[in-house]
Amino acid sequence: MKIFMSVDIEGITGVTSWSETTLGNHDYKQFADQMTKETVAACESAIAMGAKEIFIKDAHDSARNIDITKLPKCAKLSRGWTNCPDSMVAGIDEDFDAAIFIGYHTASGTDGNPLAHTMNTNINYIKVNGDYASEFVLNSYLAADYGVPVVFLSGDKMLCEKAKEFNKGIETVAVKEGVGGAAININPELACELIKEGVKNGLKHISACKLQIPEKFEVEINYKEHKNAKHASYYPGVTQIDAHTVKFTANSVKELATTRMFIM
Repeated sequence: MKIFMSVDIEGITGVTSWSETTLGNHDYKQFADQMTKETVAACESAIAMGAKEIFIKDAHDSARNIDITKLPKCAKLSRGWTNCPDSMVAGIDEDFDAAIFIGYHTASGTDGNPLAHTMNTNINYIKVNGDYASEFVLNSYLAADYGVPVVFLSGDKMLCEKAKEFNKGIETVAVKEGVGGAAININPELACELIKEGVKNGLKHISACKLQIPEKFEVEINYKEHKNAKHASYYPGVTQIDAHTVKFTANSVKELATTRMFIM
């Protein structure tokens, strides 16, 4: 079995402030260490379930957060950015049996995490086919486009609840709950234990997590700065509908991902 893993930090237990997510800040290392621990927990269960290869995409900010010295020998770690439309799932292909997302968070436009955003902090929201789209949703579509089901997700409570609506077969573990500007976090060791159990359960029913990809994607993006909406409106197929908002229609996952890469 070959497993793909994408790891973010805003959905790691304990993380509450942007300063805790930025490489080099004095309060960053504690949470990068926990990010590594939750990743290792997922790896250990994947190996226990028969994984022979694990490809891990460090998918937060600098993409240089996970401690490679703590990873199992069968794991490869992608650090830095390939600058391709696959972004947070760059490296995934048809050879993988399943995908696992660790440390994910709620979408821009929602309030389930004090650090809620989608891809960057320059937008108020992105909607796909009428619903607020999280990084989980966008990356799940990308994985599905390669035929790879996402079987496990850890992150904040709201995202986990939304994920179960989006992918009814997925196994989730909520390690935190956002309330206003606060995050109520579970014990770091407990988070790792629950992730271990959740990954095992998720890998028991891979086929139940396969997504049906829509025939087309109606996308709306609302920017914090009106100048960014103006800039985006010059990309082919993108139309500005008010001072802060643009829309476009994508006829494939790749078209959605590529357009997003250039205008967000």
